[in-house]
Amino acid sequence: MLDFRTETFLTVCEYMNFTRAAAALNLTQPAVSQHIRYLEEKYETPLFLREKKKLRLTPAGELLRATLETLRNDETTLKNRMRESLSDKKILTFGVTMTIGEYIIPPAISKLISAHPDTDLRIRYGNTQTLLSYLREGNMDFAIVEGYFKPDHYETRQFKQEEYIAVCSSHHRFAQPIHTLQDLTRERLLLREAGSGTRAVLAKALALQNLSVSDFHHRVELESIHCIVRLLCDDCGISFLYRSAVAQEIADGILQKIPLSGFELQRDFTFLWNKGSAFSSEYEGIFRELKQYIDAAQ
Repeated sequence: MLDFRTETFLTVCEYMNFTRAAAALNLTQPAVSQHIRYLEEKYETPLFLREKKKLRLTPAGELLRATLETLRNDETTLKNRMRESLSDKKILTFGVTMTIGEYIIPPAISKLISAHPDTDLRIRYGNTQTLLSYLREGNMDFAIVEGYFKPDHYETRQFKQEEYIAVCSSHHRFAQPIHTLQDLTRERLLLREAGSGTRAVLAKALALQNLSVSDFHHRVELESIHCIVRLLCDDCGISFLYRSAVAQEIADGILQKIPLSGFELQRDFTFLWNKGSAFSSEYEGIFRELKQYIDAAQ
């Protein structure tokens, strides 16, 4: 179990400032400094570097933070499991991004519920960066995300691969012939908010051609995929989405994929949990079960 000095260390990691960490912990700054010195002496290595009044973690500090965060999260999970044992009921808390939660995972969740009638599910929706922060803070068991992230502190498994496409109304009329991403910059772009995996994929694809979302003449930013799809159907602009989000509308002839030269993207949806968790075997089993349901539905 974590003691008060490791809690101090994690709080300093959060704020990267001794004064702010002391205020958050209701401690004096000298007390915070003493706790950090104790840990540095215990592990025989510096944990922070102080450069121009700014803190940054040493490699050893990064390793300690990752390990302690996992231990803290496992302790939270252990407490929950112990409480659940009193009622013969298990609770799984996990997160999904909007595309996955609305268009990919529901059939698999139905089968999971049927296969585990005594398990309660708490499913949280959010963009990729929000879910990763929940995971790091120990507020969920695992997550299924899209887009780019640093995998250093997570166990990761490929959950599904999905085509990422440019899309617009079937009735849309372009002002000029469209062949490349550059040609689309005169259009109104409907896009997700910063932190979204869907937007991160777009940003990287644009950057590879020396473009950015700011190069589009007009932009509408939304946190709802359903709203983006509705606006596409009403011919209010163009967007970039995973095919699953618009598969029905394309099949019905309401929307169409915009063919672009050199733009063929397949992106991974990733199942992940905190690296080194004592519950890794359990999460691995859930991953295999959910993936089996997803693969069977394809």
